[in-house]
Amino acid sequence: LALAGRASLGAAAAAALLSADEQEAGRLLTALSGAGLLDHVRGSRYRLHDLVRGFALARLLDEEEPAERAAAQERLIANYAELAGAVIRMVDGKMSTRAGQFGSHGFSSLDAALRWLDDESSFITSALRHAEGVDQAAVLALLGALCDYCLLRGDLYRLGEISELSQAVDQGLLERSVRWRTGIAARQLGELDKARTTLSSVVGLYREAQNDAGTALALCSLGITLHHQGNLTEAAARLREAMELQLAAGQDADRAWSLHALAAVERDRGNLAEAVTLLDTALTLHREGESLHGEAWTRFQSGQVRLRLGEVAEAETALRAALDLYGRTRDERGVAWATTQLARTRLLDGEPGAAAEQLTAALARHRDNEDARGEAWTLYYLGQALEETGDAVEAVRHLERARTMFSRMRDVYGLACARHHSGRVTRDQRAAQTGNLRNSGFARQLLADARADFRRIGVAHGEAWTCLDLALIDAGNQRTPQALGLCDEAVALFESYGDARGADWARFLRCTLLPYASPGGAEVGTVVAQQELAELRASGHPARDPKVDDCADTYRVILDRGVDLETGWQAWSLHLTPSRRTREIMGVRV
Repeated sequence: LALAGRASLGAAAAAALLSADEQEAGRLLTALSGAGLLDHVRGSRYRLHDLVRGFALARLLDEEEPAERAAAQERLIANYAELAGAVIRMVDGKMSTRAGQFGSHGFSSLDAALRWLDDESSFITSALRHAEGVDQAAVLALLGALCDYCLLRGDLYRLGEISELSQAVDQGLLERSVRWRTGIAARQLGELDKARTTLSSVVGLYREAQNDAGTALALCSLGITLHHQGNLTEAAARLREAMELQLAAGQDADRAWSLHALAAVERDRGNLAEAVTLLDTALTLHREGESLHGEAWTRFQSGQVRLRLGEVAEAETALRAALDLYGRTRDERGVAWATTQLARTRLLDGEPGAAAEQLTAALARHRDNEDARGEAWTLYYLGQALEETGDAVEAVRHLERARTMFSRMRDVYGLACARHHSGRVTRDQRAAQTGNLRNSGFARQLLADARADFRRIGVAHGEAWTCLDLALIDAGNQRTPQALGLCDEAVALFESYGDARGADWARFLRCTLLPYASPGGAEVGTVVAQQELAELRASGHPARDPKVDDCADTYRVILDRGVDLETGWQAWSLHLTPSRRTREIMGVRV
């Protein structure tokens, strides 16, 4: 038992060291504790007194053969690799990293299994420090399970310790496996450049070793990191490359993770129909692979797709299912993210006060988890909720904090979104103070930067709405030809991914500008506007924002009375403009 060192040990560790069954080992531990030779730590865990351990270790080195000591250490490592692997398999399912591991190994429930691993993790780390001469396959299995546990629990300090251990051992497969997890950890901390560099090197190492399963998993992690940086085109390419490799037999559980990661990328690119299909397939594969954790993330992504479609009830159902699964697997990061997205359902359902309260709670969770990206997105949504409650000053402050965090972690997509909404709220705030849109220089710069970012990363949805927000500023500053051009660009962008809802608004705003910007003059512009309004009103569809029809009817009356060029463009002062909620929903067919 002295081989356990200063760490506490339970019956499983004692049984492995003594080459006995757990019942016999438990009886011996109880007897030694009764004799005062072991300290009782808690439950069924014990630790040798320092003096006793020193004496026992001296006797062990003096009386036992090196081969016997090494065999005991190997039994311990192999036993713990099997048990820890079983626990992680209950969370992540039948992934290639847990190949051939089946059964619950006596754990009565997932909660009991995770509780056991919570208790044993310190002992396992200690045992790994003395793994010289032990079968490397067993060490690799145990290291992998412990790394996955550290990622699940957010114990990134211990993951750093394990990384140092693997480098000291300097076994190729061992180091690749741990470096892959440290890349994921860097991503969780918001160190996206570091994560991308680390994971790119891991992909290369697995390719050199001709390990297709490892290459695919590393490519999946790299794809997710690129997505978090806003590099959506390359993220999709890496994830599709991973999925190609995962078509091989026995990798369906691995492919499920790539599928739901790709669905998140396609959602942000505006391809909601493909995202839904990918998520349905991922959910089936996660269930077949018995991966509670994978199912949680799939339902989480599904909830976000439903939010994009404006389906609040369906989104809430999916996100609550995800929250429950995160709770069962003790994933605190997942709980925080699900809380953030559930608050979005309140915001979309017209309850900004409740949304702000939930987002404030989620913000504290993300900070406790040291999840910078979760904190930034929660600040972003909190800014929107505060805007809806009428507190524009606080809304801008939170959006600017989100913008700073996205900029620091080099998340171009997040930065573009924060710039867009910060610019929009700043514009509205200044307009409310002055009664017009003429003091919108800073807001216009933010919107122009956001548009450039969205164009660079290929997000047509974001670029189209920034075009319309820029058009409102130009129209309010008597630059109606430029505003008309921006509306035409927005129409083309909305149509590029089939967003009929957004295109309706772009066409309507174009109609409000035609009398002031038509090359043929006000009369010709008015006639064309009346014709296009009639066409817009007649071409109804299920995804249409009801406010578009109301605005079209109102503006038709204005056109019928005749437009006064001296009064100028009136759509802004008459509130004939899209709301923030309208911008959040995509009118695409699924």
